[in-house]
Amino acid sequence: MPNPNRPGPNMPNPNMPNPNRPGPKVSVASLFATRLYRADNSPEETTRLNRELGASIRSFAEEDGAGIAWCEENNYPGYTSYSSLFDLPLRAPCFGDLKKLIDRHVRVFAEDLHFDLAGGKIRLDHIWVNLLEPGGFHSGHIHPHSVISGTYYVEIPDGSAGLRFEDPRLGLMMGAPLRRSDARTELKPFVTEFPKPGMLLLWESFLRHEVLRHDGTSPRLSASFNYAWK
Repeated sequence: MPNPNRPGPNMPNPNMPNPNRPGPKVSVASLFATRLYRADNSPEETTRLNRELGASIRSFAEEDGAGIAWCEENNYPGYTSYSSLFDLPLRAPCFGDLKKLIDRHVRVFAEDLHFDLAGGKIRLDHIWVNLLEPGGFHSGHIHPHSVISGTYYVEIPDGSAGLRFEDPRLGLMMGAPLRRSDARTELKPFVTEFPKPGMLLLWESFLRHEVLRHDGTSPRLSASFNYAWK
């Protein structure tokens, strides 16, 4: 039930000065924005691409001995090529197509971030694939030595894990109370995105994030990447 004592979205807040009455002029600004770029690419552009990416990811998961060994040593719940394959756009044509798609969106995002590249460019530094088995998760982390990071989603079964982002200032809020459950998205300490096939998410690499527990009944397939300033 709505709280009758709490102003609604279209109701004046009695705790803020009324701009139509004499008194101080007050405003509230948002500073130091944390941007999240989301692209829901069309099925016409991604259906064939996702089919080919999915086949390649499953092939790597069976044949990449170094990657399989790394996953076993590090208790990775499935398969990732993060530490073993560094030439995916050259290894399989579908990853070359994926790189072109991501490059296009990264250019738009870099412009939105108002980067002064001083003659340099934001270039792909590393792209790797993830096959997350049911019950798997990936704990909170950042992507050091990069500028823009992101994930492209290939196969997302029902019950798939969300990607949860953490307010980068969270560790500095020692004496702050919790946010209300009805807080606006940009004020929440954690925000979760629930991907779908063909979705691309981009963020600045300092932003801490985690893959929540995957409760689907089949693997969750994705490709993650880092872009660097060169």
